[in-house]
Amino acid sequence: MAKKGKKYQQAVALVNPEVEYTLEEACDLVKKTSTANFDESVDVDIRLGVDPRHADQMVRGTVSLPHGTGKEVKVLALVNEAKQDEAREAGADHVGLDDYITKIEEGWSDIDVIIATPDVMGKLGKLGRFLGPRGLMPNPKSGTVTMDVADAVKTVKAGQIDFRVDKTGILHTSVGKVSFSASDLKDNVEAFFRTVMNLRPASAKGLYVKSVFMSSTMGPSIPISRTAVTSL
Repeated sequence: MAKKGKKYQQAVALVNPEVEYTLEEACDLVKKTSTANFDESVDVDIRLGVDPRHADQMVRGTVSLPHGTGKEVKVLALVNEAKQDEAREAGADHVGLDDYITKIEEGWSDIDVIIATPDVMGKLGKLGRFLGPRGLMPNPKSGTVTMDVADAVKTVKAGQIDFRVDKTGILHTSVGKVSFSASDLKDNVEAFFRTVMNLRPASAKGLYVKSVFMSSTMGPSIPISRTAVTSL
């Protein structure tokens, strides 16, 4: 295993792994423990007391972060000709249908979000093996299958994120950049936490939120008190 650099070791020394920090403390600390020479993402991981093997315990949703994600989101609108001008005017980076379906089948992947109208979903079924593993398949639950294409494009561009619990029961998402103020990071994280609490499955028994951590892309994990989530 490669030895961690001096900057990383200094960052680790700032975090007490035996302490569960308040959200305010974590947002301050994640900025101090950023060690890279680029604007790192700030990530949050929540381990939930759910069993994703059961459909009724799958936690999935979307949230619009008050201060955005800090990164440019590349949006592809797969729509018929009647909706293409609407998508372009709303700010979609790529707009089309059959031509882009072919490009995806050929391996093109320079996109972050795909928005589609319900009437074209029949054509997209064959793209499942390309888009599914990357979490790009449009889905009504995430607001990416809709007739209101303009609103969907603007919402995604403004900072809406889509999250889904993995097979081990962990939610992982980026909530901003280390260049954000601690206050703005806190606002974004609270919006995410609030949404997660509202999505608690009725069939999930016992402790819902088991542990919470925050980190920058290259920084150490910072334990956060569970009450930062459960009190919202």
